[in-house]
Amino acid sequence: MSDIHSAKRDGITVGLVGYASVALFYSAFDFLAARGNLHTVNVLGQAVFRGLRDPAVLRFPVPLDAGAIFLYNALHLALALTIGLIVAGLVAFAERHSEQRRAIRFIIAAGFVVTVGTIGLLTNSMRPVLPWWSIVVANSLATLLAGAYLVTRHPGLWRRLALAQA
Repeated sequence: MSDIHSAKRDGITVGLVGYASVALFYSAFDFLAARGNLHTVNVLGQAVFRGLRDPAVLRFPVPLDAGAIFLYNALHLALALTIGLIVAGLVAFAERHSEQRRAIRFIIAAGFVVTVGTIGLLTNSMRPVLPWWSIVVANSLATLLAGAYLVTRHPGLWRRLALAQA
């Protein structure tokens, strides 16, 4: 299989791992907070696709909106796949161009910070439902699990990319 096909397959898998880990995290988060299934994704979907903006409403149960939940999950999946393809492409590039590994590590780390910061800023009015720590933990979990997949799939990747002084 060519490197391009391998990077695409890895990117799709990384995106799916990221998507699933964040979704499972927020399922557990909602369960532990006794808010009911799909509460967070429902509120996010209604905010993005239905214009829900009043933070006071977020303190009370919000009726489930299947359309908003579906649309939000589709958006989340599309963004996760896009990020997965970008990260896998960067990793594949760094594997071929060892002199660029430091820059690639920086870009991936900066991408994490920008992703968390952007989500945090876009959801600022929803802080009672979506605290900063949950955004950081969910995205850290996604990063760790997706990274574990890549390291398992490419033996020696950690040493080459993370520890090399390139």
